[in-house]
Amino acid sequence: MTIIIEEKLSAYSQAIATVETLEALQKWQVQLLGKQGEITQLLKQVVQKSPEERPAFGQLINKAKQQLQSIIENQKNKLMEKISTETVNAQAVDITLPGRGLTLGALHPLTQTRYKIEALFKQMSFQMMVGPEIEEDSLNFSALNIPEDHPARTLHDTFYLQDKPNLLLRTHTSTVQIHTLKHNAPPLRIISTGPVYRCDSDVTHTPMFHQLEGMVLDEKANFSELKGLLSYFLRSFFEEPNLIIRFRASYFPFTEPSAEVDIQCILCANKGCATCHYTGWLEILGCGMVHPNVLRYTNINPEKYQGYAFGMGIDRLTLLRYRIPDLRMLFENNIHFIKQFR
Repeated sequence: MTIIIEEKLSAYSQAIATVETLEALQKWQVQLLGKQGEITQLLKQVVQKSPEERPAFGQLINKAKQQLQSIIENQKNKLMEKISTETVNAQAVDITLPGRGLTLGALHPLTQTRYKIEALFKQMSFQMMVGPEIEEDSLNFSALNIPEDHPARTLHDTFYLQDKPNLLLRTHTSTVQIHTLKHNAPPLRIISTGPVYRCDSDVTHTPMFHQLEGMVLDEKANFSELKGLLSYFLRSFFEEPNLIIRFRASYFPFTEPSAEVDIQCILCANKGCATCHYTGWLEILGCGMVHPNVLRYTNINPEKYQGYAFGMGIDRLTLLRYRIPDLRMLFENNIHFIKQFR
């Protein structure tokens, strides 16, 4: 196995060294280190080895992973330097030209979308709450009824702090609900927005993205009310009063029952296109009734109070709102791109 991996590592190193574009380099990174990448799949095989073989096999795969990450990063730096040099040469400035003067700035499209979402929920009497981006493992997972063997807790999906295994960058804004429940008595009607972090990067995922989480908790909250609230929000946000919405039964550890919420594709009107994968539907958010275990964790009596919660990706809503094809465009700091949303 060692010889085979070393041979593959050598072959991959030579291939990556010849890559000439960042797009091609990204494909190599996904192929080798992505969620379904070859190295990731090998890491998943560690648990299948015998206790005697496991340490050596794990060290071998981790070493290969680190070497590939270093090789890809070095090649990326070379390509970036080359692109920078070519850009500077192509955009040489004539210092004899008059100055361009000052121009007005503009809010980032993500910020514009977040403001619109927050305004809609404030109209429905929701209160804004905030929480820390560095969280305890127990508050990020255990408090939300996520078991210790859940895949989200692995290093492949979560950024843990070095030398502090009980601290991590929050993977969802649901943690704000726990902080709120621990320090505030029901009834509650809250939303929270902000960045969250997961080990993922492709056309529709970035390591840092933005979520909105909402929760209503009182003695009479019910699923019917949840459906009405989300339907009103989605039709208002997309400015489509006749927008078709469907709720599909799903599973989330922190809600029961749970549902995924889809809308008719706003680009093709349910006819089928590349954006909706020719299904006519777009998945927008997840929701459900707050699990009793979450309430018990925060010392709230689930026999007296019940609630519902929902969460959605602000980045995804921004892509749909402005018809942006690639999520990564939001984070490239391209001034020509940003100017479109002035």
